[in-house]
Amino acid sequence: MTIDDHKAHLISLGKFLGQFQVTDSVKAKNLPGNDRFFDRFNEKIDSSIHYNGWFNRENIIYSLQQWSKALTQHNLKLWLDEYDLSKSGGKTIGIVMAGNIPLVGFHDFISVLVAGHKVLIKQSSSDQQLLPVIAEYLIFLDARYEERIQFTKDNLQGFDAVIATGSNNTARYFEYYFKDKPSIIRKNRNSIAVITGNESREDLENLSEDIFRYYGLGCRNVSKLYVPEDYDFDSFFKAMYKWNPIINQDKYANNYDYNKAVYLMSEFKLLDNGFLILKEDKSFGSPIASVFYETYRDESELEEILEENAEKIQCIVSNRSSKNEVKFGQTQKPQLWDYADNIDTIEFLSKL
Repeated sequence: MTIDDHKAHLISLGKFLGQFQVTDSVKAKNLPGNDRFFDRFNEKIDSSIHYNGWFNRENIIYSLQQWSKALTQHNLKLWLDEYDLSKSGGKTIGIVMAGNIPLVGFHDFISVLVAGHKVLIKQSSSDQQLLPVIAEYLIFLDARYEERIQFTKDNLQGFDAVIATGSNNTARYFEYYFKDKPSIIRKNRNSIAVITGNESREDLENLSEDIFRYYGLGCRNVSKLYVPEDYDFDSFFKAMYKWNPIINQDKYANNYDYNKAVYLMSEFKLLDNGFLILKEDKSFGSPIASVFYETYRDESELEEILEENAEKIQCIVSNRSSKNEVKFGQTQKPQLWDYADNIDTIEFLSKL
């Protein structure tokens, strides 16, 4: 299968995923396999919600729409044309997927395929409804995928390399279990936002998307703010207000109530707007319904802090002109070439 074959199939897949909406999805005409897969995939979206209380249709559709926008001829060309994949392939790559947000392991899945390898997938029990149907859709488009895609519920066996994503605790297990194989092992990372005090209302409203999308469960969600000393949070809280309906989600509300109670009993100083808690803290991973913040005196002090903690940070969100920083509102819209932990997955796969 050539790289152009993969591109063509992924473009078709992107169009397929783009049909689905929060309400009133409309089945496109003349899309390959649509009569067979449209209703089934729509049902699997609803099934995902029942299997995972943190999934809702809005967030699942958001994920599907972002993948649909990513899987275009233009983006696939930009992503893949810089690699020489002519000699890549023939290996079996195990993928251990997380389940914190919908289709969180999808990028690894398509990366293995376009690199010419076989993929052996162990899904998280929290997110196992959508990807098998996507795999079947690809097999419908090209039967050669059938021998290249395999799912397992058991421990991985018979693989040549592995990509595994989990917590810091599970990463230690992965590092031991996969010590004899080439691997990419991903640990906990969090994303931060740098506030200068010069942000517009639109900037801060866009930041709310980075904080609240997927209830803050993703590694690209902003869980910590760096703000100037004596920063006035009034504008920040006003910009967050459009997300106030999130408190009506039971699991989110339970976390908000619990974490607020714990903080109050510990007599921590808090800022609170009724659905989001701000706590001054040097840590990066804030609990659900809360965001940590830390103040900085000047740019040089901030750069020193960020450099020292680079291994803990997935994304830096700001309006500064610094290289590799993400604009407000863009953390959950990664490009195909925005690799997790800044590890080039395609380069890793092409050298096996």
